[in-house]
Amino acid sequence: MVKTLKLAIIPARGGSKRIPRKNIKPFLGKPIIAYPIKAALESKRFDEVMVSTDDKSIARLAKSLGAKVPFLRSAATATDQAGTAEVLEEVLLEYKKMGRNFDCSCCLYPTAVFVTPKRIAEGYYLLQKTGADSVFPVTRFSYPIQRALKINSRHQISLVWPKNYRLSPRECEPRYHDVGQFYWFKIANFLKQKKLFCKNSVAVEIAESEVQDIDNFEDWSLAEAKYKLLHKL
Repeated sequence: MVKTLKLAIIPARGGSKRIPRKNIKPFLGKPIIAYPIKAALESKRFDEVMVSTDDKSIARLAKSLGAKVPFLRSAATATDQAGTAEVLEEVLLEYKKMGRNFDCSCCLYPTAVFVTPKRIAEGYYLLQKTGADSVFPVTRFSYPIQRALKINSRHQISLVWPKNYRLSPRECEPRYHDVGQFYWFKIANFLKQKKLFCKNSVAVEIAESEVQDIDNFEDWSLAEAKYKLLHKL
């Protein structure tokens, strides 16, 4: 049987405006990037766990935590405008130049403190079992979005969908959102579609307690509180 080669990619550029040095800022005593690196290594699903960065200090830290940094990210993919797909494509093409080709990859964000080896393994299992192009975790909206409200310039409130006025929350079909933790994908399909939300994507549903966007300092404090509660710290 031919072995499926798998690469973990953790994109962690040096620039961050809202939270300076966000990708290596201490989270409950450890650099935040240590959490996804540890989860990826302990999952034992990868032939290589690498960090894509333009920052030499992040590169040194990543190596000390057990990840590989075989090359630095280009200036073109280290800007605010560069998307994740562009970063991943650059990494895969650089490995190809080195004579190294992988079949599947998993992008883990550097602030994904809630990601676990078990979830990573679950994602890979679904990628293989379902024949999907990509797999990523989602969680339910905590309140039915069918009854969402909007506020106009005069502060007046109205339903986004007025026809749902008499619809009770119990009658609303669940809706989900991407939680931005990890994305398993088949490399050949990704390079054709150039996106992680592919034509055939499959979800890993996770609890809201395992989810927290970290875009500002308030988010950071909420994430630490959730992590402590989840891990009984």
